[in-house]
Amino acid sequence: MRLKKVSKDVVIIGAGAAGMMCAIEAGKRGRSVMLVDHSRKLAEKIRISGGGRCNFTNRYTKAENFLSNNPHFCRSALARFTPQDFIALLEKQGIRYHEKKSGQLFCDDSAQQIIDMLQRECAAVGVDWQMPSQLKQVEYLLAEKETQHTERKFILTTERNTLEASSLVIATGGLSIPQIGASAFGYQIASQFGIHVTPLRPALVGLTFSGGDFVGFKDISGVAMDAEVSCGGTAFRESILFTHRGLSGPAILQISSFWQPGEFLHINLLPQQDVQQIFQMVRQSAIMLPNLLARYLPKSFVQAWCATVLTQLLITVKPMNQYRDNELRQIADKLHDWKIIPTGTVGYKKAEVTLGGVDTHELSSKTMESKRIPGLYFIGEVVDVTGHLGGFNLQWAWSSGYAAGQVV
Repeated sequence: MRLKKVSKDVVIIGAGAAGMMCAIEAGKRGRSVMLVDHSRKLAEKIRISGGGRCNFTNRYTKAENFLSNNPHFCRSALARFTPQDFIALLEKQGIRYHEKKSGQLFCDDSAQQIIDMLQRECAAVGVDWQMPSQLKQVEYLLAEKETQHTERKFILTTERNTLEASSLVIATGGLSIPQIGASAFGYQIASQFGIHVTPLRPALVGLTFSGGDFVGFKDISGVAMDAEVSCGGTAFRESILFTHRGLSGPAILQISSFWQPGEFLHINLLPQQDVQQIFQMVRQSAIMLPNLLARYLPKSFVQAWCATVLTQLLITVKPMNQYRDNELRQIADKLHDWKIIPTGTVGYKKAEVTLGGVDTHELSSKTMESKRIPGLYFIGEVVDVTGHLGGFNLQWAWSSGYAAGQVV
């Protein structure tokens, strides 16, 4: 059966945050746009973000909140479409929101409000949709016209039809959360056109530990505490959470983007305290060490930590007035710098984002267009730009989608 042929100015593969933003901006310019997505449910990653409330941006977004092999790449797009620009869009639509902490903004109601808003904006500028629809093949044709002008054309074969467009935008996201449809399709398109993709790995993800190293902490799953976690010269001060497989919580998710296999994590369990000073205050007391530490840390954690770490130090649990000075120094050092080596991460199924992606040296920072293939654009998570936790990755989606939408 011969497939129907449909011609558009712009075809966007991936109807998530970046894809819809790009479609809206292209449509505002009078471009005919088709959004194609393989999923049955629209923008599932937006829907589940922020615990269902959608952490849609961060007021304090700056280039330093992003990781990339080309750290300055994101500056142009972030400057051209800012958090305030997205906030203005919400306020125009009457969507109420609140700030939780450190500039993190969430919907008062639900993430579905953001999805509905983007759909309305797409409809207002005449964007067409094709979903669910599997893309089978992408071809790129160049033809010399009699006017000496080179005409470019992308031919896309889907399960429904053949699409023709002069601009093709890849907004397919990364590998994180495959259970809601994540795939490697965007990276495959890059490879097809000879565009370099930097190494990929899960990020903003929980870390796992070997049974031997962590066996004493298996029974305290669900315990959380404030801590400072550092690795490779980068540190985050937020909550850590013990799980049945290792550690999670905001501080761990943040540091996971910087941690490399084989490296130690350094955890300061009492970042606001001077443990040596605490010890000196009770130096002559008969209080047991775990009872003292339980004034500052969760009791179940203290018991597990003392059983594990003091055994490693060959120090026994006893009253404070029975410790030698050098023993207390060792314990204090461990509380301020508990060194542990993760064995890995919990993987893409639990990762919020994918670290790495389409090499930004291959793209224009102003337009997101491939330097190698005119008319081919990459936006959002598929690009090697990865934000910290706290609304930065969605802001990158809005900003990169906006940048491409101005020129496609």
